[in-house]
Amino acid sequence: MPIRTVYAANIDHLQILDENAVLDEKLAKWPDGSPVLKDSDVLELYQYMMKCRMLDEVAFKLQRSGRMGTYPQNKGQEAAAIGSAFALERGTDWLVPCYRENAALWMHGLPMHYVLLHWMGDERGNQIPKGVKQTPLCIPIGTQPLHAVGISWAMKMRKEKAVACTYFGDGATSEGDVHEAMNFAATFATPTIFLCQNNHWAISVPRETQTASETIAQKAIAYGMPTMQVDGNDLFAVYRAVKEARNRAVAGGGPSFIEAVTYRLADHTTADDARRYRDEKEVEAWRGKDPIIRLRKYLTTRNLWSDAQQATLEQQGSAMVSEVVKAAEGITAPTNDDIFDYVFEKLTPELELQKRTMRTHSLGQGIGAEQLQR
Repeated sequence: MPIRTVYAANIDHLQILDENAVLDEKLAKWPDGSPVLKDSDVLELYQYMMKCRMLDEVAFKLQRSGRMGTYPQNKGQEAAAIGSAFALERGTDWLVPCYRENAALWMHGLPMHYVLLHWMGDERGNQIPKGVKQTPLCIPIGTQPLHAVGISWAMKMRKEKAVACTYFGDGATSEGDVHEAMNFAATFATPTIFLCQNNHWAISVPRETQTASETIAQKAIAYGMPTMQVDGNDLFAVYRAVKEARNRAVAGGGPSFIEAVTYRLADHTTADDARRYRDEKEVEAWRGKDPIIRLRKYLTTRNLWSDAQQATLEQQGSAMVSEVVKAAEGITAPTNDDIFDYVFEKLTPELELQKRTMRTHSLGQGIGAEQLQR
């Protein structure tokens, strides 16, 4: 019997606004002729993107001046975060982030200074406000997609018209948790969006070394879900891909996988020196694809933006950043009671004693009932 092909697949790449700010007018419209993003949307998102970049740069300086711990800059990846967040429904959909999606978290209601608190080592930065549907920053690589699938499965069981979008990097797709999450999501048709920010580097390991796959997107094929690759520095492409994935999910079409090809323009974190393993020519080439520069060029060529508007925006952004830093550094210091008050609903007698005396040396040495009652 002849050998026959039992399965074949293609991975589509979507780009609408290229690095020279040339817009594909056809792809920039929905089938009904309406724009994927209105000019007013692009203007709003550009200004928001600029402010997020300014805060990111100041966060870097806070670390360098000893006012904050290790910090991973988001610089260069703003379009993937903002384009996806704008396509999702604030207050309805869940964001399950890694640690390079600050802009998305802020857009969906997280106070900006919470991210600074997190990296300052203050756990109150992880105390997500009520009504804000997102999980805290996730430092372990690749564990959060499992949480997103669990959340989206619960929403499906409750018949809620909502999705959970989880973010992770290309390196995370070499972790078993990510594959277990994709398999479960596809098998149970959960409304989950897997958004991989392929920034080409898993810390110091290049994408080509940590996986043999020609694309990251093709990994989702094995699990039977729609998958595609987009230009992650193209706001239009990211927005359209995530919007389509969301529409499909809430209609019962199950999960989707989106590989957003982008690049981190800074070091992995402030504890890293990428000059030791990255070619500066590569970095320089990607600087020319900066999503902010691309979007400003687009707005300028359409006479929607000017140098005067840029100067005003930078003044506004500087004032905003100062307020955010002030909020983070001016927060009331935590008390020792916090060690006890947020672990158990009701403290055990032993912990009550520890809280009252702030001592542990006597524990396990025959504490009498009369001591515990004092």
